[in-house]
Amino acid sequence: MAIAQMLGLQYPMYALISAVIVTDLSAARTRQLALPRLVGTVLGAALGAVVGPFLTPGAWAGALCVLGAMFLSHLLRLKDAAKVAGYVSGIVVLNHGDHPWVYAFHRVSETILGIALAVVVSLVPKLLRADEPNPDERRA
Repeated sequence: MAIAQMLGLQYPMYALISAVIVTDLSAARTRQLALPRLVGTVLGAALGAVVGPFLTPGAWAGALCVLGAMFLSHLLRLKDAAKVAGYVSGIVVLNHGDHPWVYAFHRVSETILGIALAVVVSLVPKLLRADEPNPDERRA
């Protein structure tokens, strides 16, 4: 959130939320899923911005958009993008105001920051990993 605030992003909380959503218990899996989840972010934001103006913001509109984004991810064989696509599309359709594409752009920016930070955090175990013991040392 501090980085998002320093960058002057509209809602820094979304950067934090997206970092949590894209982080996997496996650091390698977090890195592996970064690109699909980035694609899901763009897909969800675009879908929310396209259909948002035609829907009255509310629970049904949010649910419809989340379902639509997840279904579209499935059709495009982007299984690993579905969760974040639904999340971003739901946020955009619920809160777009009069400028859905501007709002979607801000959500994409914040989510990209969250994904990037999740990847950086996933590198920490690699940086801290101790060297494997020499096979000869194990016998002693």
